Formats: sequence, C-alpha cells, structure tokens
Amino acid sequence: MSKSGIKKVIVLGSGALKIGQAGEFDYSGSQALKALKEEGISTVLLNPNIATIQTSEGVADKVYFLPITPYFVEEVIKKEQPDGILLAFGGQTALNCGTELYTSGTLAKYGVKVLGTSVEAIMYTEDRDLFVKKLDEIAVKTPVSHAVGNLEDAVKAAYEIGFPVMIRSAYALGGMGSGICKDEAELRTLAESAFAYSPQVLVEESLKGWKEIEFEVIRDKNDHCFTVVSMENVDPLGVHTGESIVVAPTCSLTDKELDLLKELSIKTIRHLGIVGECNIQYAFNSDTCDYRVIEVNARLSRSSALASKASGYPLAFVAAKLALGYSLDEIGEMGTPNSAYKAPEVDYMIVKIPRWDLTKFVGVSRQIGSSMKSVGEIMSIGKSFEEIMQKGLRMIGQGMHGFVGNNDVEFDNLDDALANPTVLRIFAVAKALEKGYTVDRIHELSKITPWFLEKLKNIVDYTKVLSAYDKIEDLPEDVLKEAKRLGFSDFQIARYVENPEGNMEKENIRVRNLRKKLGILPSVKRINTIASEHPELTNYLYMTYDGSQHDISYYPNDKSVVILGSGAYRIGSSVEFDWCSVNAIQTARKLGYKSIMINYNPETVSTDYDMCDRLYFDELSFERVLDVIDLEQPRGVIVSVGGQIPNNLAMKLYRQSVPVLGTSPVSIDRAENRNKFSAMLDQLGIDQPAWQELTSLEDVKGFVEKIKMLAANREKCDIMGKNGRKLILQKFTREVGTQKYVDVIKNII
Repeated sequence: MSKSGIKKVIVLGSGALKIGQAGEFDYSGSQALKALKEEGISTVLLNPNIATIQTSEGVADKVYFLPITPYFVEEVIKKEQPDGILLAFGGQTALNCGTELYTSGTLAKYGVKVLGTSVEAIMYTEDRDLFVKKLDEIAVKTPVSHAVGNLEDAVKAAYEIGFPVMIRSAYALGGMGSGICKDEAELRTLAESAFAYSPQVLVEESLKGWKEIEFEVIRDKNDHCFTVVSMENVDPLGVHTGESIVVAPTCSLTDKELDLLKELSIKTIRHLGIVGECNIQYAFNSDTCDYRVIEVNARLSRSSALASKASGYPLAFVAAKLALGYSLDEIGEMGTPNSAYKAPEVDYMIVKIPRWDLTKFVGVSRQIGSSMKSVGEIMSIGKSFEEIMQKGLRMIGQGMHGFVGNNDVEFDNLDDALANPTVLRIFAVAKALEKGYTVDRIHELSKITPWFLEKLKNIVDYTKVLSAYDKIEDLPEDVLKEAKRLGFSDFQIARYVENPEGNMEKENIRVRNLRKKLGILPSVKRINTIASEHPELTNYLYMTYDGSQHDISYYPNDKSVVILGSGAYRIGSSVEFDWCSVNAIQTARKLGYKSIMINYNPETVSTDYDMCDRLYFDELSFERVLDVIDLEQPRGVIVSVGGQIPNNLAMKLYRQSVPVLGTSPVSIDRAENRNKFSAMLDQLGIDQPAWQELTSLEDVKGFVEKIKMLAANREKCDIMGKNGRKLILQKFTREVGTQKYVDVIKNII
C-alpha cells in the first residue's frame, strides 16, 4: 500500500497525437506510471494511442484502448473500482474529461479521489473569468480581459478594451482559435472560429511585442514552492510559445526583473492551491518593468517536458509523487543534487526550436502566430548562445546547416519577412545580418530582443574570418577553436573555406582530421538528475567546445551498443520511433549490454534520464556520432530503430569502418538508393513502376507526358505482345516485325 493508502489509480492519457500536441504527454504519463509502480500501486491507463510507450506491456498494469470521454472513463471506473484518478498527465484532453466527470458528480458517485491539484484549482486556471478574479484577490496583474459566450458580446468587449485585441479560446490546447485582431471584421472572423473550439472566448488587450517569459513551478502539500527553470522566448509576444524559439535560463532579464517574476510565480501558485507541477507564462515589458500573467497551466505540458530535460528535474515523476501525498523533502536524497527539495542549478544554456511541416499542406500559410502549427521540437545544450543555436538549427532536420551556410534560403521582401514571422524568420535574421542590417534595424522590424541579435551577429561576423582562408589545412588552431565554440560544424567550416560541391563528406573528414591533429575536440559534460538512487549511472550528457575536461571517464567496452534515435517529431515520423528506441534500449540492457542513446527530442521517453546507461542529448549528425564512437568504442551502432535520420548515416559510418549492427549498410543503401533498388529488381526480373530522377519542373512535365503516351499505347503493346509472333509469321518478315516494335517503343520514349 502507498503512503496515501491508495491501492489503485486510473491515469488518463492524451489520445491521438495532433498538431500542437506531440509526444510530451507520453513522456509525462510514463513518468507518472513509473512513480505509481514504485509505490506498489495498481495502475489502470486509458489511452487509445497504440504507438506510445505508456501503452506498452509492463508500463501500466492494465491498458484500456478506449476514447478518453466521460462515458468510457465511467465504464472503466465501474469495472476497476479505483481509489484515485490522475488528470494532469494527459494534456487538455484528460483535463477536460476529468473536470466533466467531477462536475457531473460521477467521481463522487464511485468514491474516486482526484489526486494532486484539486478540480477547483484546475477550474480557476481554465475558466478565464474565474482566473482573473482569483488573481485580482492578490493584486497580480492579468491582461485586461472579458470572457464572453457569443459573438456580439465579443464585439462589444473589443470596443471597450480598444483595438487591437487578442482572441483566445478557453479550455483549448495549443492556442487553437486564437489570434490578434486589428478591427471588427477580423474579430468577427476569428471569434466565429474560436467558438467552434470552446463555449467561452476571451477578448484581451493586445500585448504584442512584449517579452514572453515562463516558469515551471513545483509545490507540495506543505506549501514548499519554487520555480524549477526560467525560460525566455526569442520571439516577442504574439507568437505562441510552442511556435517560438525558447532559451533557458533567461538571458536578457536583470536579476531584479527575474526575482520579481519568480516571487509573483510562487505567490500565484500558492494562492491557486496547485499541488504538483504547473506552468506560468508572463508578458513582460523591460522598458517599464510592467508585466501581465497570461495563463497558468495546471497540468504537464510541452514546456514541462522541455524544462525536465533542460534541468535534470523530472517534473512529471515528482508531480506524481506529490499527488500521492509526498512532500518534496521526502523525494530524493536531501542535501545532495539528487534531492527534489530545491531547484537544480545550471551552468549551461539550452534552446528549444520548433519544427514545422507546413510544406506538406497545399495552400497553408507559413506565417506563425498565437495558434500552434508546429509538430515537434528539439532541445540543444551548450555553453554559449551561438553554439546552441547553430546546433539546434541543424537538429530540426529541415536541410539547414546551422544559422549560416544555407545557400538556398532567399527572401523576396526581407523587411516583411522580419516584421511578419514565418517558419523561416530566424533565417531572415541571418540574411539581414549578412546584408548589413544593423541590430537596431532588425529589432525595430522584428521586436526580437537585441541581446539575442548581438549574439547571432557574432556568428555572421565569424563567417568572414573563415572565408579569408582558401584551404582547410591552412586554418590556424585559434581560428578553428573559436569556430567550434561558436557552433560551426565541420561542414560549415569546409563550406566557408573551400566552398566545395556535392555532399562534402571528404571535406568533412578533412576538417575532422585537422581538429583531431590539433587536439580540438568536444568535452562531455554531465547534467545532474534528481530522485535517483544511483546518480553515477544516470549519465545525462551533452558535448560542447568549452575547452574543459570530460565529466565522466571513458574506457573501451565491447559490451556496449550505440542506439541512434529519431530526432524531432514530424508528419510521417512520430512516437513510433520512440517506442522502437526504448524497446531496443531495454533489450540491450537485458542482454547485458551497456546502452548508449543519442537523441535530442525533449518530448520522448527515450531521452528520459534513467532509460539507458548513457544518454547523449546531442546531434544525430555524422560528425557528432563519430565523436561519441571515438569516446565509447562500442561493439557497434544500431541505426534501424530511429527512422530515416539514422538510416541516412549508415553508409557514411560504414565508410569510416564503424560496425553497424543488424542489416548491413550495403543492404540498406540498396533498398534506399532508387537506382540500386531498381537495378536489383531488373536483375531479379521483378516488374516495377516507370520512374526517373528529375531535377526541374520541366523535366517532371516531360516525364508525365511520356507516361501518358505509354498508357495510350498500352493496348497496342498488349496486342503486339500477345499476337506478335503470329503476325510476324503470317504477314511480315522477322525484320519488319522487329521494326514495328522499335517504332512503338520510340514513340513511347
């Protein structure tokens, strides 16, 4: 029996993944189930998503693959007779369902206790009218706001506040139905959409252009409360935090400003009565030191997953323990970095960068704003802002080589690209700096804080230093060392020095060889994690060029395997590869192998601090994988469980004599390379569709016409195929018949 006397708990999952919601709730739910299992509590999970870790065998005691609706949850409650229910680990879906079960009296009917934050406290955060009134009691500022239930009231509220106004749906995930309206016409259009998501719509003063700051806050039953990590959006308010590049810890705030917001956070969360973990978001004006509390999320979120991985503080795990009645001093080893009682200290920086896949939708606007369009995100760790930005922009997997060195990015109207954010705005900033725009000018157009712009300018300025050299081997040690500190990859360095063509694999290796000769190698740093019985075994690692020693020792171990993860979620690649990676890790450990994971997705279970023996929260690039292999000297690398990104590295690793376990890289290449695959089918006598490698739209159109002609002549070909010999014998000589075939084929080709 647990500390609280609870024997059985229902955990509500988040259901199917959707845009605005990726794998963060699989992570938080899995953490909660792990915490419950430690207490000997029987767990019942409701989640219809088959691709998640939490629905795998052995995570929960029972899994119901059912919709997360009041009807089905009640039916499960009838059957299972649980003592309690957790609502905060399945996103908005679970929260809304749980609130309805509570208000309808269903939970009381069956004697099911809501664990952790009370439903009353949840409703304070979800109902905007209640939220504002609650914070007014303690004189904490919120945006001037009216909660309305119909379109006409929304129009009336907008005129009272004054245009422009912000529209938001209550009880919605990812900023659905939100946006800024300049006039009544825009308001009516957006409000109609907002009411489709929620019965309550919020009309608020527009704070567009202010900084957006957020904190994760933890509080226990004894009222011990603190902020775990501070985060600052690179984009100003007006861009949803899930759409923005986010940096932790905050960079541009003074200590006085940071202390003010921390104190307000603790004051607010205590007053709301939240027990467990939550997220609080601010609009902040540094010029006037004015602020507004935008919202409080009384549940785990994407920001929670990010903050957990950024700090080494497993928020979902701790929140579940608190929900069971523990206090923070009872979790982890007091007086050590492994205690949950105080916030971890960080001596590094992280950046979160979203990934969009909007090009897969015809006609969809590439502009970003208050509604979430991103389908995933990455987290980059390092010692300088320049380093983490360059690494992070490579990690998003959209063909970029970093902040600079991207030859194919152009803008028709650069001023507009800076002023009106799109998925490519950060590269518009790079292009503007390359064209000589001043930091002040870019700030004026974009409202991005000058602190960030000055750091980005350092990267652009250094491209000129690299371009002054003509040969890789001529680069001086100090120049190469500074380039790596600023986050330049070997690829970027080769591009700026020699500007070679093609995939540049040979040039990459030449830069690498020069670095190794000069002793310019990345150092491995460890992030402390809490609530761990064996902290020395939870090696949560990243690489940086800060010139210091490794935090851990290395020794050859042929009983180790490196497993490459899948990177950022994208349309067509989601939680399934996290599931594959986790199972590969667990199998390796069962077989007695030390498991080494490389992945940079903060939303995944595979990047949890205790899933493997060593976790490198770093790039899945050719360069970085070789760095890890040089240090670990493993038996081999598994590339087959992480999707396309690891697969694409197979042949490159093979050419460097790295053992790839499982399917041979040669066989992978035969399957992935269309020319080789086609030749193999021809050799085997297996039919295949007509295809051709094409490089222009005109070539595509020409190929389409050939296919049309082929289709038009198919019947003629079929007749000739069936009756050709007969026709030749009866009417033609063999030569004439053969020529007939040649004429038809020429016509088709």
